[in-house]
Amino acid sequence: MPPADASQSDLNREVRSYRGAGGVFPEASAVGASEACQRHLPNEGTMRRGTRRLSATAGLGLAASAALDAGRHVRFGATAAEAEETLAGDDLIPLADRSTTRAITVRGDAESIWPWIAQIGQGRGGFYSYDILENLAGCNIVSANRIVADWQHVAVGDEVRLAPEIALNVARVEPGRALVLRGGVPIGNTPPPYDFTWAFTLHDAPAGATRVLVRERYRYKRWWARPIVAGAALASDVMSRRMLRGIRERVEKVAGPACA
Repeated sequence: MPPADASQSDLNREVRSYRGAGGVFPEASAVGASEACQRHLPNEGTMRRGTRRLSATAGLGLAASAALDAGRHVRFGATAAEAEETLAGDDLIPLADRSTTRAITVRGDAESIWPWIAQIGQGRGGFYSYDILENLAGCNIVSANRIVADWQHVAVGDEVRLAPEIALNVARVEPGRALVLRGGVPIGNTPPPYDFTWAFTLHDAPAGATRVLVRERYRYKRWWARPIVAGAALASDVMSRRMLRGIRERVEKVAGPACA
């Protein structure tokens, strides 16, 4: 596994890529809005002008977010054909409001990659991403650097935790080929406003390599689910890219799936 400063460097590059693509971070928008309001408080005329400017800025921000949502967040690393391909679990949400496919090529066969996928989850192998960011949110993640035999059994109906109190259910397993999780994250005492599947699929590639495809599919249950999912997708994009690289680093570093 790369040292912590390498992960920080990866994270810095992701942040710069969002800024370079016109991405808008919610906290930055909120600070900007607050400062704009304070500057235009002295009289009613300037307040009206400030309100119009703020509305215009908000509109541009929404437009930029929509463009980002419709473009970069459809696929990362996946070919157009892979993004359109039917994968395991797609039938669970046949009419998805949002579908994102990410992929990476790993120098190793599916047999050497599957154990790392089989053991994902909080309290298990983690997610091979930015543990420090996940733990700031209270997820208590420790990403494993070895394959653990006790974490290799996964069956339909099992829980795979994202955090100590939040879990997805295993909806489908094709050992050595596909793992599909399903569920959602509640908002306080409110059930998730969407249905969600998270699928990991392995496809053979030339020269003994493997394509690792990760797909997220959402079906909105409430009118207000869309902005929530769009916001979460920004974080998901950063974390999922790192997860794919984390899987590749571990597989290519270890000669084979020798369990501890």
